Formats: sequence, structure tokens, C-alpha cells
Amino acid sequence: MRVTLHVVAGPQTGRAFTFDQHDTFMIGRSEDAQFCLPHDRFFSRHHCILEIAPPQCFLRDLDSTNGTFVNGIRVDTAHLKHGDRIQGGETVLEVEVAAEPSELPFEPYARIDKTEPSLITVLCLNCGVPSNAEASRPDAKLSFVCDDCREKLRQNPQPIPGYQMMRVLGQGGMGSVMLARSEKDGQAVAIKTLLPEVAVSEQSLKRFMREIEVAASLQHPHIVSYIEHGTHNGIVFLVTEYVSGMDAAKLAKVRGGKLSYKEVAKIIEQTLAALDFAHGKGFVHRDIKEQNILVNGSYPGYLSKLTDFGLSKSYKQTGMSGVTMVGDVAGTIAYMPPEQVRDFKEVRPPSDIYAIGMTAYSLLTGAHALDISPNAGISETVKAIFEKPIIPITSRIADVPLRVAAVIETALAKQIDLRWRSAGEMREALLRAVSTV
Repeated sequence: MRVTLHVVAGPQTGRAFTFDQHDTFMIGRSEDAQFCLPHDRFFSRHHCILEIAPPQCFLRDLDSTNGTFVNGIRVDTAHLKHGDRIQGGETVLEVEVAAEPSELPFEPYARIDKTEPSLITVLCLNCGVPSNAEASRPDAKLSFVCDDCREKLRQNPQPIPGYQMMRVLGQGGMGSVMLARSEKDGQAVAIKTLLPEVAVSEQSLKRFMREIEVAASLQHPHIVSYIEHGTHNGIVFLVTEYVSGMDAAKLAKVRGGKLSYKEVAKIIEQTLAALDFAHGKGFVHRDIKEQNILVNGSYPGYLSKLTDFGLSKSYKQTGMSGVTMVGDVAGTIAYMPPEQVRDFKEVRPPSDIYAIGMTAYSLLTGAHALDISPNAGISETVKAIFEKPIIPITSRIADVPLRVAAVIETALAKQIDLRWRSAGEMREALLRAVSTV
């Protein structure tokens, strides 16, 4: 499956952008947009952004001055389908959704039905209710859980063979986490059940499991260890070590919304040690936030462990996810650096460094580093990531040592080359800053 955007009108007619996996695509006059239109005065600097997870394609206008139009109608958001036209100013892009590469050159006004995905009927694995889904072939076999069953299974996860379920620890966008006990050795474990958001092919499921297997090879004192993974009744499950205590977000919440700089430094330096190890092995986390750092013990004896390593990347890029910007995920997007929002696919270690800076800032101040409203939507958040400077830490919390604040703020530079060069370098600078206070 692939999605191609063809420029059919405007100064750059003839260009094409093709996507065969989960990605983002920004359009605007700014140089950091993938489709830069510096001479089209009707476009804003950051005009609109598309999130593409073939065959799905979702457009969001970024509060542009002159608006984004789909098939001649001004829209704030739109699910795009094959043949739709996006326009802003003189430029027009046409959407092609294809099941396989066409052997014929693209013709803007010709139908290309034979390359379109097949619409097939799939049955919910849980309740058997039929639904329609797009597939590469009419005979494709897909796994599918309907929205109603997804919600029920999130609230009341199914037991996994070989484990005694104790209680639900939490629910998230992808599924739920349960405390369980292994029937084999009595060990307490955490089981994460993942509910694919869209109909998933067997090939995608296998690819996702291989990705998880690779991530499971990361063994470090500050990374939650994987024990096993598999599928049960069509639902993917991951078994990891159980870390008693709570995640850093809950820890800050029970302490009034924020932690002291010494506590934050302890949690963050351990997380940076984990990141330095993983980056050295070629892994990028891509979803660092307080909820993904588990903290056990009490200060100064905190033991922090980073969880869900590579899970977000694998989940999205192997086709388990739909278009995530449709939902209320502004909180997660707010931790992404400009390069990750602009180009989801090409994310490298500097993006994790930015996200750990955002996490530290939040734990320290109880607020977001960017000047956005508490209920900011995705459009406001994305524009702030590219255009607004961070609010200095000391203007929020006056008693944080300047050297400590400077370490965190360096991680939050919008330009990659102005951030710390590595997680190890940031960790050493943070430890030095705390030791000199």
C-alpha cells in the first residue's frame, strides 16, 4: 500500500511525494517544510500537515491565514481518499492511493482504478461484527477488533495463558497494562496488551513481533526488561518485568504536580544512562515522557527504568496504528522536536534528547516548556514547536540553580546542532551541575 501526492498545479507542477509507511508531511513557506513553497504568498510559513499511514491519509490545517481547501471546500481537518485534491494558493496536490506501483505514468485527469486498494469485509475477532477495510488484494486476510470491543478489552483485558491476572495497572491508547503472576515460577510481571487500531495483515503482525524481538535485546539496569511476547485471540501481548512504584508523572502528581531539582536530576540522569546505552546500540526510543519512566523507591534511592523502548516506532511503522493525530494526542506531540513532527520516519538520537529535556522541564515546573494553553489542540501545539521559544525554567521556578536549568534548556534547542551531542554528554553535564550547587 502506498500514498502519493502529485503536484498537478502551481510553480512546482510535476513533483510527486510517495509514502509507503507511517510518516508526516508538512507544507508551507518555511524552509523546514518538506514541501516548501517560498514564492506562493497565499501559504503560511507552516500551513498544513498531513499524517499518512497507507492507505489512510489525514490532513490538518495549522491555523493558516488563507486556509487549506480539499476539493474546493475550506477545511480544518480532513480524511483524504484517492482522487482528492488539496489546494492552497496556486498549488494543487492530488492524492493517489495505490495497492501496488502503477506501470503507467501518472495522468492527473485519468482514472487509475486498477491500482486502488481492494475493499474487503473483515469480522471483529471478538464479537464477529463485519466491517469494511482496505487491503492490497481482494483475498487478503486481516485481523480486526471493532471500536466497541477495543474499548471493552481496554477496560477489562483478557487473561493471558500461563499467567494469573492480579489487577489492571493502567490503560493507554494502544491497550492496557496488567499486573500478573507467572504460573511457572510465581514471578510478578507486567503484561501489556496491544489492540491494533486498524485491520492488520498477518505480514504486519509478524513484522511488528520481529521489531519487538529486536528491542527486547536491550538489557540495561535502567531499561525495563522484556520477558516474552506473543498473540492470544488476535491480541498482541508483551510480558515485562514488573517495577513496583509508579511512573514519574504519577510521582509528580502525588507530590503536588512537580518535584525538586535534585529528585528530577536523579530520575533524568538514570534515564539518560539508559538512552546512552540504547543509542550506542542503534536504538531510538521516540516516545520519551514522564509516563514511560517508572520510578521505584524513595529519594535519594530512586531506581528509574525506561519502558516501551521502540514500541511506539514499531507499532506505527509496521501498520498497527492508524493516523494518530486524529485523536487527542497533543500531549505526546508537545514532546516532539521540530524534526520529528516534520518527518516522523527519520528520527535519530537528538530527538530523544529533546524529549528528555521536555520531560525534565515538566517534572521540574509542572508546566510545559512552550507557551501554549493547557488545552492546546494539535494545530496550536505544532505551530508552537516550530515558532515559539521555550519559557526559561527560572521564570517558572526561581530556586532552580542556573547551571541545572541550562543543562535542560540546552536539550530543548530547536536546532539539532545546538543540543547536547549525546545522552552521555548531557548526563555528565547534569551530574556536574548538581554537584556544584
